[in-house]
Amino acid sequence: MTDPAAPRASEVLRARMTMCTGPLDAVFSRLWANENPREIVPAFLIMLHQIMRASVPVMEAAIRRLNEIGPADPLVPPLIEYYKHHLKEERDHDVWALEDLEAAGFDPAAVLRQMPPPPVARLAGAQRYWVEHYHPITLLGCIMVLESFPPSTDVIDRIRDTSGLPEVAFRTFRLHGRVDPYHSAEVRDVIDRLPLTRPDVETIATSLMACMESLTECISELQPIRFDRIAVLGPERDFVSSKRH
Repeated sequence: MTDPAAPRASEVLRARMTMCTGPLDAVFSRLWANENPREIVPAFLIMLHQIMRASVPVMEAAIRRLNEIGPADPLVPPLIEYYKHHLKEERDHDVWALEDLEAAGFDPAAVLRQMPPPPVARLAGAQRYWVEHYHPITLLGCIMVLESFPPSTDVIDRIRDTSGLPEVAFRTFRLHGRVDPYHSAEVRDVIDRLPLTRPDVETIATSLMACMESLTECISELQPIRFDRIAVLGPERDFVSSKRH
């Protein structure tokens, strides 16, 4: 019988995440205090694009793997339902980041030619490995992390003003500032409704803490990107969005 006084699974996981937020908060603070905001914002957007580019494929892999496991596992039906829903929510976010980089003056094709650094590969690769070779429940830990640190409107406004970049370069920032709190609440609700065992919660916690560590490393290694280091669009190119909804 479940102890009604016991903390919910999402509360246990949230407490684990809180234990790791110090280093992540510190790298975010250093990032936005960088003396070259005009060059650090595109670097951050490129990193976001590289991470988001992997999110839909890993969810698609999770759904495939869950179908292979089959409904005898009581976690499978609700996880498939959630991942299908969240996949729709996340689709094209990488495209939006490319559009914002284009608005900032960067050639999207040149951005795509950039090799993602090892911390990005570790963040995405760990999730894909666990999905394929352990159990897709691990992905919940990563989603919980990535949806838990939305930028505030005040922070976005300050970064925009200090960088001198156009407002259209910050639409991905503003989108995530609006929707991440809802997605964060949603994944916590899903976790609390799943028939999780204590080992299941520990599994999600392991993924969560690995994601926190990798994300901290991703941000800590960002360096300002000079506009002459990545092909820059000529001034005659106008930003036109045909894919953002």
